[in-house]
Amino acid sequence: MQGLYTGAGDEASEETATQVGIVGKPNVGKSTLFAALSLAPANIAPYPFTTIEANRGVGYVRTPCPHVKFGTACTPNNAPCDNGTRLVPIELLDVAGLVPDAHLGKGLGNKFLDELRQADAFIQVVDASGGTDATGNPVPPGTRDPIEDVEFLEREIAMWIQGILEKGFEKHARQAKIAGAKIEQLLQERLTGLKVNELQITAAIRGAALDPDPTHWKAEELFRLARAIQEASKPMLIAANKADLATPEQIERLRQLGRPLIPTCAEYELALKRAAKANLIRYLPGATTFDVLPTATLTEKQEEALERIRPWLGAHGGTGIQRCLEEAVYRLLDLIVVYPVEDEHKWTDKEGRVLPDAFLLRRGSTAREMAYKVHTELGDHFIRAINGRTHMVIGQDHVLEAGDVIKIVART
Repeated sequence: MQGLYTGAGDEASEETATQVGIVGKPNVGKSTLFAALSLAPANIAPYPFTTIEANRGVGYVRTPCPHVKFGTACTPNNAPCDNGTRLVPIELLDVAGLVPDAHLGKGLGNKFLDELRQADAFIQVVDASGGTDATGNPVPPGTRDPIEDVEFLEREIAMWIQGILEKGFEKHARQAKIAGAKIEQLLQERLTGLKVNELQITAAIRGAALDPDPTHWKAEELFRLARAIQEASKPMLIAANKADLATPEQIERLRQLGRPLIPTCAEYELALKRAAKANLIRYLPGATTFDVLPTATLTEKQEEALERIRPWLGAHGGTGIQRCLEEAVYRLLDLIVVYPVEDEHKWTDKEGRVLPDAFLLRRGSTAREMAYKVHTELGDHFIRAINGRTHMVIGQDHVLEAGDVIKIVART
């Protein structure tokens, strides 16, 4: 009986990666924010529907690497380490802008919504300055109320989910009532393609305060349920973008919606990332400042741009872009980072790599659930686990904590 962990590069988990969808109406900075997070190629232009095909890329969330306290350099495999900070990859999806009545097929609505099925959470990008109309055309700042953009997008997603629920619902609800079956199971089967589980549906039904008898649910009840399902299964954070052009009053008014919100300036973040990639500056994502490298030769235009960005970073605590992704992962999805190893004393895999992989799990996950995350066979044949920090044996129901280093022992 031995541990089977050899590293994510050798035995990939069958579960999908954590995916964050970047959503919003056209021309609010979605593709700029996507490019700033991932530095992946994306069409960026000040007019609607620049994005036709979904852009996919990888961003990273930061977490302290255990190797610092362990006193031995790590050997990263699936998640790079930058001077003691582990960078855990997150799949990003930037889709075409959503316009009113997208659930009816307007704009690129059907395509937009279908591409969001596998997203775990949304970052909704809003033009906080009110400088784009309902369909994304430029207007004088302050002309558009960004609150309307937040509300219409939430409504469109809920109506999309409602449309899926409504197909044959009355017949299935009657059958479930006659058979004494749980309506949650019926709905979970209907929503499998949206990565919605039965627990989330149960929470949504409770949150929507619905009649216990599903045969009484009409369009209004299904809409309430759809909104509750979205909140439970695909939580959303607002990126109040173009914050450099918005007034403090505009930002504060958005905050009064009560949604998780972060003021952002995607253009500044993208400019800093590109300057860092070109070895002009030293800049860490999420930082409140940057340093021009001694070897850099800047044009007058570059110097002016960087000096315009510098005071804004200090006054606002950064561009907000990195914080958006980390809030979505650590707060909305409530994920933690754990490290599977083969040797609990040296913190290595079978190839001798120190802390090679970092995995994201829901807070409250157990040792056995971690085993399944690494590989299905490890979960199926789980015997016990060992905490690499305390060297204590832990059982399958032991709840893991952020930063745990765990050896999994399974039947071979």
